[in-house]
Amino acid sequence: MHDLFTGNAAQIVTAGFFVGMIVGVTGMGGGALMTPALIFLGVGNASAIVTADLTAAAVYKSGGALVHAKQGSPNFRLAGWLAAGSVPMALLGPHLVGWFVTEKNVDSLLKECIGFALLLAASTYAIRLFIQLVRVRSEVHVTDDDPKILPVRTLLVGALGGLLVGVTSVGSGSVIMVTLLILYPTLSPLKLVGTDLVQAVPLVLAAAISNISVNGLEWSITLPLIIGSVPGTLIGARFASKVPQSVIRRGIVIVLTMSGVALLDKAGWAPLGSGANQTHPVLIGLIGLGMLIGVPIVWGLLRTTQGLPMFGAPTVAELESGVVHSTSGT
Repeated sequence: MHDLFTGNAAQIVTAGFFVGMIVGVTGMGGGALMTPALIFLGVGNASAIVTADLTAAAVYKSGGALVHAKQGSPNFRLAGWLAAGSVPMALLGPHLVGWFVTEKNVDSLLKECIGFALLLAASTYAIRLFIQLVRVRSEVHVTDDDPKILPVRTLLVGALGGLLVGVTSVGSGSVIMVTLLILYPTLSPLKLVGTDLVQAVPLVLAAAISNISVNGLEWSITLPLIIGSVPGTLIGARFASKVPQSVIRRGIVIVLTMSGVALLDKAGWAPLGSGANQTHPVLIGLIGLGMLIGVPIVWGLLRTTQGLPMFGAPTVAELESGVVHSTSGT
């Protein structure tokens, strides 16, 4: 218990609380925000942080899944097929790292893998919005929350997501959700989120168990993380309807991109030219500034490919919620 009152524990509780609030408000960002935050705080090595994050996520994601299950929003058949692919690969992922990577190289490899996973997670947000935009403009979208299951493709999506989560703790929400949207475009937004949350529970549990068996569990990281993240998630969920989610989510994309580049830099990824555990803060800051200015312009240009003006309806918030007003005359 003494570890709970150390400086690191206070930092972990604080980080867990704020990331939990973001997850509660937006439904995204769990491992993608928590893992790099703890790495940059320097509270432990990458493998210990991934294990602790997955263990905490298994707790707070279970609560979110129960809420959606009671509301009847998940498609349990679809979640089951995803889990059939993801759970075995989540169990295998940490062992693959141990089998093929020497112990002294594990930390830098995990940082690189997490860095690339963060960039992938950030890109899926934009892909998801563009898919929604195309569907709105096609005006042929039909909602069907019980679509015909595509077993092989769904198993493959689950397997790839399971491997990604098992190794990095990133992707149980963002990456799998966008592939669900591509495979099953008739799912309503509520069904999509509910199904994703339900499939994430066995996935994260399997990944946590496997990482614990390989790396052990550092309670000095895990317990403060749970203490901070669980109330943060509950509080965030209560205020979800009152917070401008689209603005926060766009901010998350910028943070994920900057964090991804920073982790690659910290891992000594050769193209960035930095040595291990070194970063280029000016470069990372410029990337964030460039995204802040450039992303709205790029999004506007993508809108023009669908015959829309660069700015206007349907807005990002409308596309995310699935409630889109008529775009006739634009």
